[in-house]
Amino acid sequence: MNPQPHWIDPHCHLDAAEFAGPGDIEAVRARASAAGVVHCVLPAVNVANFSAVQALAHRFGDSYELGIHPLCVPEAHVDDLQTLDNALTALSATDPRLVAVGEIGLDYFVPELKDESSPLWEKQAFFYRAQLRLARKHGLPVLLHVRRSADRLLKYLREVGREGGREAPAPFQWRGIAHAFNGSDQQAQAFVALGFKLGFGGTVTFAAARQIRHLAATLPLDALVVETDAPDIPPQWRYVTAAQRSGSATSDAQPQGRNEPGELPRIAAAIAALRGLGEAEFAAATTANAMAALPKLAGLLKTASSLENAYFQASNGLSYVSVVSQFEICGL
Repeated sequence: MNPQPHWIDPHCHLDAAEFAGPGDIEAVRARASAAGVVHCVLPAVNVANFSAVQALAHRFGDSYELGIHPLCVPEAHVDDLQTLDNALTALSATDPRLVAVGEIGLDYFVPELKDESSPLWEKQAFFYRAQLRLARKHGLPVLLHVRRSADRLLKYLREVGREGGREAPAPFQWRGIAHAFNGSDQQAQAFVALGFKLGFGGTVTFAAARQIRHLAATLPLDALVVETDAPDIPPQWRYVTAAQRSGSATSDAQPQGRNEPGELPRIAAAIAALRGLGEAEFAAATTANAMAALPKLAGLLKTASSLENAYFQASNGLSYVSVVSQFEICGL
């Protein structure tokens, strides 16, 4: 009997209100473990949940990231950046479960954030650049929120990476993950060239998501990670249509389906099928990729599976080195 593949979910919000029911988070994490998800990475979205993601990561043997999400920037204060800096200073060298700065980025889908004449447009750009500088200061990878914003995210990565003038002999080497990637082939190649892995999740299970499925099928294998963004971005089998949510399709309105880290192996199976790969091979590759993007994971996952070891040997070493609930968290 073949062993069950092991997976890392590098992006799930286990502190979200959707998991707050009595005993719910324990059941969710147990289902994930039973499905072979051996590790979850929990991003923060604002300073108010820094302690929550840290506590959950320690409780379940997972890891966490600290940052201010672009959807939370409207309510954020400049002083929050100092709070983040203080937390990174205190924890980056002492807590091995802090693995990155995130979730940070730019969101040009929300009307008030995409309008260049709005003060919020510049405010989120300011927070993004400032957090890139903090990641560079503390030598940490970044987890990027990419929604209709890939080109400007890349622009600021290049600019901040070159800061330092003559004192910086070469651009800073970024690491991290471009979460829920949905850009063009050229944008994908640009993120990979800067040192990022690209995150794919539940959206890839929809046949209509042609560009995302194309990218998941054709990008180099060492560029991919699989993630859930739980409780958001539910896969096709958990998705509830607008008609079902309104009640027009049934007698009773239904809530949007909740995603969980335990769904990751089935999402990954859909990507593996697009690529013509076996699930074990794909699990080993994406686990290795997640550890390359977030190097501190390697120290937390002390015993790599034989499948991962085989992948490392076969590849001669890698270059190692939805969203509804987030609107509610941030008050949008």
